[in-house]
Amino acid sequence: MTSEFTDLPPGPPPGCPAHDRGRVPLYGPEFAADPASVYTRLRTHGPLTKVDLAPGVPATLVTGYNEALEVLRDPGTFVKDAREWQKHVPKDCPVLPIMMYRPNCRNSDGTAHARLRAAVTDSMARVDQNHLRGYVERSADTLLGEFGPAGTADLVADYARRLPLLVFNELFGCPPDLGDRLVEGMSGIFDTVDASHANQVLYEAVRELVRLKREKPGADLPSWLMAHPVQLTDEEVMHQILTLQGAGTEPEQNLIANGLRLLLSDDRFAGDLSGGNLPVEDALDEVLWTDPPLANFAITYPVTDVDFAGVHLPRAQPIVISLAAANTDPSLSADERAGNRAHLAWSAGPHTCPAKGPARLIASVAIEKLLDGVPDMELAVPADQLTWRPGPFHRALTSLPVRFSPVPVAVQRERSAARMWGEAPARPAPGAGERPSGSAAPRPRANTLVRWWRGE
Repeated sequence: MTSEFTDLPPGPPPGCPAHDRGRVPLYGPEFAADPASVYTRLRTHGPLTKVDLAPGVPATLVTGYNEALEVLRDPGTFVKDAREWQKHVPKDCPVLPIMMYRPNCRNSDGTAHARLRAAVTDSMARVDQNHLRGYVERSADTLLGEFGPAGTADLVADYARRLPLLVFNELFGCPPDLGDRLVEGMSGIFDTVDASHANQVLYEAVRELVRLKREKPGADLPSWLMAHPVQLTDEEVMHQILTLQGAGTEPEQNLIANGLRLLLSDDRFAGDLSGGNLPVEDALDEVLWTDPPLANFAITYPVTDVDFAGVHLPRAQPIVISLAAANTDPSLSADERAGNRAHLAWSAGPHTCPAKGPARLIASVAIEKLLDGVPDMELAVPADQLTWRPGPFHRALTSLPVRFSPVPVAVQRERSAARMWGEAPARPAPGAGERPSGSAAPRPRANTLVRWWRGE
């Protein structure tokens, strides 16, 4: 027996179009503020639920862990090619730019997917991990040098958003102005605000980058894609770059910011009672389980009408995996998550993220460098006052304001030198890192964070 979701739990107010159609909206500030309560409400009606990704854009959301795995591991029934779906979607649909078919490994199936993924995975394998770590460290030092002396920062705007840009500019051999346009375009389509314009900005920037690399190839990802034996066309190179950039900037900044938020606000990691003894890698695992940077994604489309998990799924209508909800499925106990990386934050099946190793490395090094450089950092507002960017796909903070003892450039240089020789990070000289007059003293939480990071 299949369900048609005629008895959904209370949702939007009467008169709302989504309410009248029996679908739950995954857009707007209300969903962004507390998606976990929405997932909890949806689970009362089973592991699959009708939702709207944008006004008038229906989809089915999978919130069950086992059901998500079944979909992701069955590419014969649930395909990635969105072309049949997008025939019936208005061109100004706000989620079209992120869901539309592009000739890349994420949107392809079968032999086409295997060919394109080979080019991506082989090119990613050529990235030297030591070089990548070193570049992340240098980029972090550059950013810390800019905001460290001030004693305050927005870790989203000043750090988490900018660091992946610097890193991917290096990996792509990309001039800074092109990198700025790439991030502007990708952020715009995730926010689904003026997404058509953002998509155009993104497309033109990538086209320019490919043209540049055809003229002057180098030791970078675009040049390696072009030189791969599968002989990608320029159009295919563009779309593999878009895939890598989409996975490596917007989700990466969210992973860094969400990890920092956890470390600064959760007593298990930085509090007085627990002793704050969990390392950065465990904090990242916790984020990937409970607050993944892409909360709802891994979109597929049934090749035919199908009954699945007691629900009728129409042909070519989007099936969206709620990576966040599946990871927190009550059938999985919290004990099962400890030390376990079987979460779905990187998806699963043949379309598992090909860059999860570099993504973890970038996030962990970025967080480590910040803890080293600003060890008494604390949130400048209560954690429950932080706000989130609306959008059906990502889990993204609008800002992450912090305060700390100002760190003079000279002290930062001493700390960098000490790290190179394996010494303990230097403390500011007396008076060198005092807080501005009138600012609050560090909370004990921040001091515990210092002791934890220094191994005391």
